[in-house]
Formats: sequence, C-alpha cells, structure tokens
Amino acid sequence: MLSATAWAAIGFLGQAFFASRFIVQWIVSERRRESVVPMYFWYASLVGGAILLIYAIYRRDPVFIVGQGSGIVVYLRNIALVRRRAVAGS
Repeated sequence: MLSATAWAAIGFLGQAFFASRFIVQWIVSERRRESVVPMYFWYASLVGGAILLIYAIYRRDPVFIVGQGSGIVVYLRNIALVRRRAVAGS
C-alpha cells in the first residue's frame, strides 16, 4: 500500500507530463513560426492522462475518472490518425 505522500507524487508526476506537452508544443511552434502539434504532445497526453487516471481511481473521484478516461480515448485516436497519415505518406 502506498502512502499518501507517494500518491501525491504520482499525481504530480502525471501533472508534469500533462503540462510538458504544452511547453513542447509552444517551443516547436515558435521554432517553426507556425502552430504545430508534435507527436510528443499526444504521447505526453497519453502518459500524463494514464497516470492521472490511476491517481483519480485511487482518489475515487468519478468526475476526474471520466475526464481522464475519455481523454485517453482521444489521445489514442489522434496517435492512430497521425501514424496512419505517416504510413500513407511513405
């Protein structure tokens, strides 16, 4: 059984992944001088969302669970769409 401190650390780790996606997206967009959503954005969304979903389940927060659970579906779909476009373009 994990301590409350360990669970808080897990929650903060999820938030860090989730926040990093916006920072990376901003940096890539600035470098290219156009709005760009790099693959890292979707992977960080997926990892951060999954960690936060685990934390939400631990907290037994149905609002948080539904929000993160549905977000994961969107992130997986976007990853699949980007990969399909990459394969089709090859």
